[in-house]
Amino acid sequence: MGLFILRRVGVMLLTALCLTFIVFFMTNLYPNLEKLAKTQGNFRMSDEAVVSYLTREGYMAPLPVKYGRWLGVLPNHVFTDQDGKTTGKCIREGVNTAETAPRYCGVLQGEWGYSSVFKDDAGSIIAKRLGLTGWLALLAFAVMIPAALIIGVLAGMREGSRMDRTLSTFSIASSATPEYVSGVIFIAVFTSSAFGLKWFKGSATSAMEDFTWANITLPVATIALYGVGYIARMTRASMAEVMTAQYIRTARLKGVSFGNIVVKHALRNALIAPFTVIMLQFPYLLTGVVITETLFNYKGFGWMLVQAASNNDIDLLLGGSVVAVIVVLVTQLISDVGYVFLNPRISIS
Repeated sequence: MGLFILRRVGVMLLTALCLTFIVFFMTNLYPNLEKLAKTQGNFRMSDEAVVSYLTREGYMAPLPVKYGRWLGVLPNHVFTDQDGKTTGKCIREGVNTAETAPRYCGVLQGEWGYSSVFKDDAGSIIAKRLGLTGWLALLAFAVMIPAALIIGVLAGMREGSRMDRTLSTFSIASSATPEYVSGVIFIAVFTSSAFGLKWFKGSATSAMEDFTWANITLPVATIALYGVGYIARMTRASMAEVMTAQYIRTARLKGVSFGNIVVKHALRNALIAPFTVIMLQFPYLLTGVVITETLFNYKGFGWMLVQAASNNDIDLLLGGSVVAVIVVLVTQLISDVGYVFLNPRISIS
């Protein structure tokens, strides 16, 4: 098992390097850099002024060199102007000088860059927004997973029954309804005077400071409703397949009660397939809640990525992409390891 995990970690690191390099390449295309220069300077800047700004900031270096500097494996860019003033990413005014500043200050050293939009350290912004989305995702996960498993198991226990058809119809409908539709419906029904049900708030901005039943329920319900259908359908299919297995029929012939058959024999095997699907919900809950966060004005991680992309905030976009890649790869590793433990028929040799 240790060798298996070690191999998976090696593949994960290689994949992370490849994905971050692709994102770095896309964000450092010249049109993006030109837009960044004009955003930080003046939109009427001449081409010569743009090149001068990009040269001063180190963006005109070869792509592998820039990637190495951003990663923190190559010495950082240093620029000395005509007046003899030295600037660089590692040089902080009032903190250090060109002589005392560290040579390496990339992602590996914890330096995520500076946000050109929020005018703050990119790492602190990512940590704050990630924490907000983390709480929202945790609440949605706590609602979504138990509900989906219960619906899937109940539907799959008696395939073709009225309960199966009813729950399957609900699962298909929920998974086919995008968040921007269900969210708008929830807002119209539960927050407006049109239906007379002013139970909740249509904005979750106040939930960023303090969670309450009124301000967090609708965002959580919107996220959970979309994920419930997909997981429930996978659970139902797995449960229906297990219930037709030979050992289940044998247990029935021996007179074992239906409840004991489901709980003691069928349930564990039926949950093996949904486990992978459940683990894949973590990346979705991190980056796939952009619509929900925008709809309810909840400024979390997804909202931050949209702001970074729309305003060409390169450092913040790169930092957010690194976090997203790490979350995807770590959850995939946990999924692989967990699947081996849950299914003893899987060989890791």
